[in-house]
Amino acid sequence: MTKIKKILIANRGEIAIRIMRTCREMNIETVAVYSEADRTSLHVRYAHEAYLIGKAPSSESYLNIEKIIEVTKKCGADAIHPGYGFLSENATFARRCNEEGIIFIGPSPEVIVQMGDKIMAREAMTKAGIPVVPGTPNSISDENEVLNIIRDIQLPIMIKAAAGGGGKGMRLVKKESEIVSAVRAARSEALSSFGDDSVYIEKYITSPHHIEYQILADQHGNVIHLFERECSIQRRHQKMIEETPSPLLTPELRKKMGQSAVDAAKAVNYTGAGTIEFLVDNNLNYYFLEMNTRLQVEHPITERVTGVDLVKQQIKIAEGNILEFKQEDLYQRGHSIECRIYAEDPDNNFMPSPGKIYKISEPLGLGVRTDGYVYEGYEIPIYYDPMISKLIVWGKNRDEAINRMRRALYEYKITGIKTSIKYLERIMGNPNFIEGNYDTHFIENNQDQLMENTNCDECSDMVIIAAFIDYLQKISSTQESVKDFALPQSRWKNIPYINHF
Repeated sequence: MTKIKKILIANRGEIAIRIMRTCREMNIETVAVYSEADRTSLHVRYAHEAYLIGKAPSSESYLNIEKIIEVTKKCGADAIHPGYGFLSENATFARRCNEEGIIFIGPSPEVIVQMGDKIMAREAMTKAGIPVVPGTPNSISDENEVLNIIRDIQLPIMIKAAAGGGGKGMRLVKKESEIVSAVRAARSEALSSFGDDSVYIEKYITSPHHIEYQILADQHGNVIHLFERECSIQRRHQKMIEETPSPLLTPELRKKMGQSAVDAAKAVNYTGAGTIEFLVDNNLNYYFLEMNTRLQVEHPITERVTGVDLVKQQIKIAEGNILEFKQEDLYQRGHSIECRIYAEDPDNNFMPSPGKIYKISEPLGLGVRTDGYVYEGYEIPIYYDPMISKLIVWGKNRDEAINRMRRALYEYKITGIKTSIKYLERIMGNPNFIEGNYDTHFIENNQDQLMENTNCDECSDMVIIAAFIDYLQKISSTQESVKDFALPQSRWKNIPYINHF
């Protein structure tokens, strides 16, 4: 057993701050690292110490293993928390931490390698008796091999990167004529994203639900799950909204899938927090998809319905503590939903929208939590993921949670950049979502209803206000900034975005 006294967070943005908050509650000192683009980032201000580690590109900063190790030793940190993304599932990084006597808050390098390779993961799950999607046991050698394979599993199929994740290196094939181009495109993207062009084939599950189980495993062989998260609202295989409990699962299926998640973690001697991801078809058959060997973006909704601080448990497991919960101690209380807030323009093909935030007003009130990192005057850099915050709500049931999220999204005001807030509001008001009648094709099936229908009145409002602000800028002889101009609350609902502050 080791008492951790100082943790370096090898990450940035909202997840760095979220980890630091738990550390402060545990009286653990925190160390931030930052790139030149993040000098003014909130996680730099929040930490006890902060160190510059490189230029803006992540390859020269947040992915610089040796520089992060150097700073960890310099500041005397006992452990590193990788958050998610960047180096969180990098076995080389975990191995270097072990070599330097630094506690890596996550699983062993061997498990990261095994579960990071989708082919190896499928093999391990098959041996453990976990259902897997029908497909190839090995990577495919060329396009012609695919023609032989599809005679057994039939079209449609999914070409997937063996070292993949996050929707990269994936191509759907519905016709034989698409095979050659799909394999080449998947390989090219896999090579550029992961440095490995190996791909394999899985049977494409029509109208699937993407459901993941949160697990915790200590160093003493104890494994529990903290129930499921429904993650089927996705765009280009990237999650946008998550909720728990899933509106799809029956109590019997929830228990059965939970046991499979525990069995999967035990099969690879997993330690720490992780996620077992499944696909569920229309007949409620479920299949292992992959394992994420890290904390997930959507972990707050699990925390909200179970009352368990997952970051605190990660740290305690890394110290060598025995899990303080048994499976029978855990149950789901009420319903929780998370919306990811992105700096992007949904009405312009979701193009990123970096820039300066002039005004921001985050929602408050009962059952509302915001995990973010931006503030008024902050300029969002172009180098990193455009997610700027996560909005989490809780209600005593799903209806209350949806209504609370709609209220919270209405209250969430950001000017200076485009955001996904209005788009998420439209999803919350969509009848199919409200009824729980959705799968991973929800966005494409409802795209017409989800796009902005800007009417002439709204256009007129925006033109008038833009002209007025321009006028103020020209005539003002004081030092007071026009950005402090406030719109009357009654006008906000008709003006989704104002970019002229």
